[in-house]
Amino acid sequence: MSAAGPLKILFVTPECAPWAKTGGLGDVSAALPAALGALGHEVRVLMPAYRTLRPRVASALMRVELPAEGVWPAATLAAIPAEGYTLWLLDCPSLYDLPGGPYGDERGTDHAGNAQRFGLLSHVAARIASAASPWPQWRADVLHANDWPTGLAPAYLRLMPAPQAASLYTIHNLAFQGNFAAELAPSLGLPPDWLQVEGVLHWGQISMMKAALRHADAITTVSPTYAREIQAEPLGFGLDGMLRWRSTDLHGILNGIDTAVWNPAADTLIPARYAAGDMRGKAQDKAALQARMALHTDASAMLFGVVSRLTEQKGIDLILDNLPWLVEQGAQLAVLGSGEARFEQALREAAQRWPGQVAVRTAFDEPVAHLIEAGADCFLMPSRFEPCGLNQMYSQVYGTPPVVRATGGLADSVRDVEQATGESTGEGTREGTREGTGFVFQEDTAAALRTALERALAAYLDPGTWRRLQARAMAQRFGWEASAARYVEVYRAAMAGY
Repeated sequence: MSAAGPLKILFVTPECAPWAKTGGLGDVSAALPAALGALGHEVRVLMPAYRTLRPRVASALMRVELPAEGVWPAATLAAIPAEGYTLWLLDCPSLYDLPGGPYGDERGTDHAGNAQRFGLLSHVAARIASAASPWPQWRADVLHANDWPTGLAPAYLRLMPAPQAASLYTIHNLAFQGNFAAELAPSLGLPPDWLQVEGVLHWGQISMMKAALRHADAITTVSPTYAREIQAEPLGFGLDGMLRWRSTDLHGILNGIDTAVWNPAADTLIPARYAAGDMRGKAQDKAALQARMALHTDASAMLFGVVSRLTEQKGIDLILDNLPWLVEQGAQLAVLGSGEARFEQALREAAQRWPGQVAVRTAFDEPVAHLIEAGADCFLMPSRFEPCGLNQMYSQVYGTPPVVRATGGLADSVRDVEQATGESTGEGTREGTREGTGFVFQEDTAAALRTALERALAAYLDPGTWRRLQARAMAQRFGWEASAARYVEVYRAAMAGY
């Protein structure tokens, strides 16, 4: 391969939409490989063949058998064509043919064998990216691993025969580090001399995240601001020292969104489509959302939307603290999400206390997620920390100005209506206007959120002001093209330095 030629990229991930998705990683794992493919690169996405995917293994166009090796059981690689890339499913029924989701059972309890399940995924990825590849006709130039379930891949790659691919590791959320008992090291094939603080141990446990941070040639995370935040406590979660040590190899690249899926002018999951030049469909979607969530049909009531995990990280308590005041203002709230039992219960109680003004649905529903983005007037995302976030981008594209806290990717993608002063210059930030596209607050307090909500309500009551705000938000461009090109630059730099 020439230095400037197309790259062969192995993208290893625990989830990829639409086949398996629990959050933003699933969306990124579909959209970024497709964007890289559109740039002319050859991309293979490697993920486990979970129970729902096993039928696709049987109908695969190509399969390669992987015999048992050392601590690793026999498995099968199956190639499935996808748009912009090829999906490689790793089939090992004893590890992946389980009830529930990628990480846990139907009750939300982690699968007991997660260390081995994702250890095998990482080990196979490292094999494919080296001279030990079971698929010798295709060997990666770059191994791109994602989040803790693939954290051992860059480490295992160090143990493989040359030639080896360069490795890049993306941190999607540093709070989840893949920590397991050190006693599992033999079952993961980890060398004894790695079991130390200078190796893969973190507070006496094997940390898959730390293994990647130590061994990957390059490290990225999903927004420029988050890349700075994680180099210090509290958002470093104990790994800030390691990240400062690797700071010259750490890059913040803001995620994009799939504009073919998230586009109000073409969205087939909403009742009425619309564009910046003709917003009549948005009013119809608001009425449809109110009907779907059993809210009062009231075009004048300001309708706030939330699509989120219901956790303290997401600032759900800050919303609850402000909810009585919002209801007093005549506003409505539609919530879609699940998470901590205390927040689910509090929101259910609020819906019972204020029927027609507050509604919650805790079973995830993709069409309802789209309907909230299209039908809400304003989107709430008061996260205490947010590596990137996607919903604040969806919201702007749908003309649903967001209220966000200034952290991580929220700070990089939303401009405050009163504080915007010009173009952002951080690496990976988006091109925008000189005026704001949402409402940004600084402190993670209910009072700070209240002030932002007051500003949003005041702007909503002025139709001209609100319409101009919607137009600016909808003019933003959050597609993957620029970010994918930036990833290619980092890939090539990692290859040159390897």
